[in-house]
Amino acid sequence: MNELILVLDFDGQSGRAIARKVRDLGVYCEVLPHTAEIQRIREKAPRGIILTCPSGGVCDVPEVLQLGVPVVEVSSNAAVSREEGLKDFLYNTCACRGDWKMGDYAARTVQVLKEKIGDKKVLCALSGGVDSTVAAVMVHQAVGRQLTCIFVDHGLLRKNEAASVEQMCRETFDINLIRVDAAHRFLGRLAGVDDPEQKRKIIGEEFIRVFEDEAKKIGTVDFLVQGTIYPDIIESGTDGSAVIKSHHNVGGLPDVVDFKEIVEPLRLLFKDEVRQVGLELGIPAELVWRQPFPGPGLGVRVIGAITRDKLDILREADAIFREEINATGLDRELGQYFAVLTNIRSVGVRDGARTYDYTVGLRAVKTSDFMSAEFARIPYEVLEKVSGRIVHEVDHVNRVVYDVTPKPPATIEFE
Repeated sequence: MNELILVLDFDGQSGRAIARKVRDLGVYCEVLPHTAEIQRIREKAPRGIILTCPSGGVCDVPEVLQLGVPVVEVSSNAAVSREEGLKDFLYNTCACRGDWKMGDYAARTVQVLKEKIGDKKVLCALSGGVDSTVAAVMVHQAVGRQLTCIFVDHGLLRKNEAASVEQMCRETFDINLIRVDAAHRFLGRLAGVDDPEQKRKIIGEEFIRVFEDEAKKIGTVDFLVQGTIYPDIIESGTDGSAVIKSHHNVGGLPDVVDFKEIVEPLRLLFKDEVRQVGLELGIPAELVWRQPFPGPGLGVRVIGAITRDKLDILREADAIFREEINATGLDRELGQYFAVLTNIRSVGVRDGARTYDYTVGLRAVKTSDFMSAEFARIPYEVLEKVSGRIVHEVDHVNRVVYDVTPKPPATIEFE
């Protein structure tokens, strides 16, 4: 329904960044790989096409030029990708009006969901993350109590997080919520496991089993809600449902749950747009601006084997770090920030006595797309305060370190 600018991505790096800039300028934009068939491009009827070519490279697109729409070629980080050049291309060359607004998108999507779902039943696996929360609230605004959300509390959430999600669902929106306290099941299966990928698989499998157990009590539903967002679609290389990545999600689609169709109300949105929609829907700002959180939760932020005691230590340290970052106003500048509990223990001194306790690692990055990231230059006085509070307020921690590694070669998560 919106006017469309299409990005054909040749270098695999800058296409997403350009698309985000175009959307920020008020024009809807999609990214396709440069291998996309010409018929697929024609069917989308774009107002204009942007080619993102490798630096010093040339894009071979004679068929695209025959479509009769304006085409501009952008080398990686070239001047035309800057705001003024991009704005001129959109509004002067392509004669766009700028009809991409989050308020309009939210209202229109709620209406589309209302018509699509009708009087049918809908089920949502609520992880507590921003994506699934916004998706659930959007569907709830469309169909109310026809939606049932199953919130699996796996015992790996941050401090006070399960309670705040439950309170938001029940009190702010009156969502039909089933909260399952399954911490004992997850911790039982994770006992003694220290390999991060094995942890992810166990948490993913157990999440699906718990979800299935609860869903069977509900019976057949017509729709299953997923919080798929546009970067998932881009990375899958298709227009269809995203390929679920074990690295970021708690699991794939449950095999046993009986549903007829998937609903993905956020599948066209980048992460920052999901947050904007969340605010438009009336979700409290502190929930909308929560830090990105991996599906396996603190399970991959406790290095080595997981225990309740280690999780409690990490919850307290992480809460202090996030509290101090928020207090300084740095939270909106950073792409992601969190604490990890390493499996390093070292000698220290507390109250005049020798200690042999854990090292907490702090990670904070700046990123536009989470594909690459730079470590954040947090002021020393902030790090000093965070470190001081952690070692004095959190038992069994006597050392705090700060990760200064970019992605790549490191990942954003620290596991």
